[in-house]
Amino acid sequence: MDAAGDHPVLLYDGTCGFCAESVQLVLRHDRAGTLRFAPLQGAMGTAVRRMHPGLERVDSVVWLEPDGPDGPGRVLTRSDAALRIARYLGGWWHLARVGRLVPRPLRDAAYDLVARHRHRLLAGGPACLVPGPEVRARFLD
Repeated sequence: MDAAGDHPVLLYDGTCGFCAESVQLVLRHDRAGTLRFAPLQGAMGTAVRRMHPGLERVDSVVWLEPDGPDGPGRVLTRSDAALRIARYLGGWWHLARVGRLVPRPLRDAAYDLVARHRHRLLAGGPACLVPGPEVRARFLD
């Protein structure tokens, strides 16, 4: 995570149009501007999966917290990652944190249902995310 510095990183499926749209949504609502992004298929995603072998078969968005003064960083996937994104965005997105009241197996089942069908959720099909120059520095590869 050296490339990210002290910033959290969101790993996403770089071959998925729904995922690209989700990253765009996060960028539009990111007031802090500290979140970094990288596709799971890129160098950063590969390095993270190598450091965390449990992620090798994970078909999910991945939230990486940097190491901090309170200890090592965290790796969150599936509904935990989605809820962490909502917390990071703040504002009205905090309302999504009510999802913590739902047991993780149920949250993850709902997440998995969307993830299984994500390539068909947008009429345009697969799309590469090409970040604009104003946010390009926030993409790690």
